[in-house]
Parts: sequence; structure tokens; C-alpha cells
Amino acid sequence: MTKSINLKLVLKITGFLLLIEGGFMLTSLIPSFYYKEGDFLSILYSSLLTIFTGLMLWLSFRKKEEETLGKREGYIVVSTAWIFFSLFGALPFLLSHSVDTYTDAFFETMSGVTTTGASVIKDIEVVPKGILYWRSLIQWLGGVGIIVLSLTILPLLGIGSMSLYLAEIPGPTKDKIHPLIKETAKRLWGIYLLLTVMQIILLMVGKMNFFDAINHSFTTMATGGYSIKNTSIAEYSPYIQYIITIFMFLAGVNFTMHYFALHGRFRKLWEDEELKFYISVILISSVIILLPLIYFHIAGVEKAFRDALFQVVSIVTTTGFVTADYLEWPGTTWLLIFLLFFTGACAGSTAGGIKMIRHIFLLKNSSLELKRLVHPNAIIPVRYKGKPVPKDVIFNVLAFFVFYMLIFAFGSFILSLTELDFETSIGSVASCLGNIGPGLGKTGPVGNYSSITDFGKWFLSFLMLLGRLELFTVLILFSPGFWKK
Repeated sequence: MTKSINLKLVLKITGFLLLIEGGFMLTSLIPSFYYKEGDFLSILYSSLLTIFTGLMLWLSFRKKEEETLGKREGYIVVSTAWIFFSLFGALPFLLSHSVDTYTDAFFETMSGVTTTGASVIKDIEVVPKGILYWRSLIQWLGGVGIIVLSLTILPLLGIGSMSLYLAEIPGPTKDKIHPLIKETAKRLWGIYLLLTVMQIILLMVGKMNFFDAINHSFTTMATGGYSIKNTSIAEYSPYIQYIITIFMFLAGVNFTMHYFALHGRFRKLWEDEELKFYISVILISSVIILLPLIYFHIAGVEKAFRDALFQVVSIVTTTGFVTADYLEWPGTTWLLIFLLFFTGACAGSTAGGIKMIRHIFLLKNSSLELKRLVHPNAIIPVRYKGKPVPKDVIFNVLAFFVFYMLIFAFGSFILSLTELDFETSIGSVASCLGNIGPGLGKTGPVGNYSSITDFGKWFLSFLMLLGRLELFTVLILFSPGFWKK
């Protein structure tokens, strides 16, 4: 008989994660103090309340009874971590009056930590600098995963477990670059930090000021897409746009590939089918969008190329930055962009969405199904990197795809009941479920989510969580069997 869930340990870890959040929240006091825009006390009180709550949870369950963190506890910790991070991370927005209601504050924060980038703030340029920094920082933390960060410290406290890593890391493959999960987490964060610093430097070379460079580097590497400008990246020079395009692309690559590249193992990159498929999708989609932009004289050749490539990379990597209003482009182009909402970059990256590897498995299995019909007695497995893929992995991918499309259809129907038009409903649901940010209609690249009802915002917040944690991590909590002893 399965043992009961260790809820005390779950609460203890949740308390520890709130301590981490409160600590990072305190760093927002630096830009707040420097710019003196009236948000200092809002951030200070929010961080102290977060730290106090985390400390109370940690101390209340600090006794070491059973410290075994199983799979079920792992699923609960991951889901509750994102929820608690959003509940407390919303406080600076609310107390500084950057938003009007707690619903808006929670939506903005959940959008941040899930790296969705959907916003309810109409004029972002009037928001105090400390709050803007916190808004970007929560995306950066959510990018590679709050849980992976904690895994570098929790093992020192005797609580380390692979179950957290398995529950949080996006995608159907769980590549480890070191046998010890603590060392894997350290290397992931090291690469993440290195790329972030590199982008900050390159943006500043392009005459972007230090504050803007930090914020945009945080939200680029997280594939989050929060900008501190109302016009997003259209505000900046072509050089800046190309640099952000490159780093969005890099953020969408499996971080294991970055590790191999840094160690000179370039053959691993060449052999990676997902990476080649990812590049192919971006190049083909960019060309398809580029041609009508040139043909209809929407822009000059260079700008058309830049806008097409930028928007494709932004949507495929689920970043959500924009340099142009793609809804004003010919219908075929923004229809393709909408289809790209359902791609996602590589597994093991900071991107959301379905992921390229799942599309590879789906395409391979579909083509092989034709062969199986012709040769019913033949055993023809799906192969990836030359090795047969276990059937349970294929079944998992098929189930994921079915669930994803059902949730998209059901979610669009639910949101349409809030009196939103069809275009806005399907665009918003696809965007939030895929952790993209901009949608269609009122929530398109030049719009935002402020006009959506409170119910709609809470519902979309749930979809963001579902998408960020790969559906099953959250859905399994609604299964009665999960809670049985």
C-alpha cells in the first residue's frame, strides 16, 4: 500500500522557497532607492511579509521526521511553488498602486513567473523602476525554474530529490549533464547566468542604457517577453533587435546543448535532431512570412527580413517580444504566426509550448503508421538519434497533444462566455497556454489583457500554470487516486 503524502515536508519546502523569493525581492530596493520613484516602502513591506511567512512555515515544520520527498510530494511542491510565488510576488504591484486590484497583480505575477509575458498594465513606462525590475526579475527566476535554483541549496539541508527536477523541467526528455542533481542545477544556472551577462554587455554596446539592458536580458533569457517600453522592442535600433533575436534563439535551445558547446563537443549539436528541426521551422516560417511582406511593400527588404525573423523567433520560443503589429500584415502571415503558437522551442530550454521534440515524435509516428498499415505484422519503432523510442514515451506524447488541444478548445469556449470576441478568445487561450504573451484581437501585439474580466484573468492564470508545468504536473493533482494512501 502506498504511504501517505508528507504534507509537512511540502510546507517546509514551500516556506524555504518563499524565503528565496523574499530575498530576491529585496534586491528590487536597489533600483527603487537609486531612482527614488516612491516604490521603496511597497517593495520593502512586501519582501518582509514574504520572508516572515516563509520563515514561519520553515520553522513550524523544521523537525526532521521523514524527509523523503517522493514523486507525489514533488508534483505538489512544484505546483504550489508557482502559486505561492505569484500570491506573494503580486504584493509589490498592488502596494505600489501599479495595478488597481489584487486580481490584476496576481495575473501580472503569474504571467511573470510562468514566463508568459501577458500584461494588464496599459502604460508600462509610468511604472516605478523598482517595480519594473521586480517584474523582469520574476521572469528571469521563472525561466530556468525556481525549483532548479532551490536544488542547489536543498540538498545541503538533506532534502534534495530528483523528483522536483523531473516534475519541473519542461519537455519529455530529462537530460542530466551530471549524475548529481545538485551539480546539474548548478551548471544549468551557470550557463543561464553567463548568457544573461553576455546579452547585457552586447545590448549596452548598442547604446542601450544599463537598466534597460538588465531588464531586457532577464526577460529574453527567460523567454518571457516583458519589456519596459510600451512599444516593446520596436523602440530600439536594428542592432538591438538582432541581438535580442539571437539570444531568444539561444534561450530556446536545450541547455544541455549549450553545455556541450561550451565544452567543445559540437558533434552533439550536429547529431541533435530536435535542434535541426527547431532551426528548420524558424528558417522556413521566416521565409514564408518575408515574401508577402516584400511583395505587398509592407516594409523594405532589410526591415521585412528583420521583422519576419524577429517575430518568428519570438513566437516559436514563446518569448512574446514584438517589433511590429503582425495583425496588420497579410492574413496568411499572421495565420502562420498563430499556428506557431502551437510549436514551442526545444525541450530543456526556458521556452513554453508543446516543444519541438513532441512534434518530431508525432510526425515520425504518423508517417510510420502508414507503413504499419501496409505491413501489419512488422515491428517498426519510432527512432530518435538512431535509437528506438519506448512506446510509453510515444503514448505520453500522444496523450499530451490530445490534452493540449482539448484544453485549448475548452478554454476558448469558456473565455468566449465572458463576452469576448472569437478572435480574442482563441488568441488569448493559445497564448497563455503556450506561455507566449501577445495573442490576437484585443490581446494582440499592440493590445493587452486589461479589458478581460476578473474571472477571465484567473482562468487564464490557471492556463499559464498548466502550460508552464507541462499539463500533467498540475492535472495529476485533480486525480482522486493521487491523494489515496
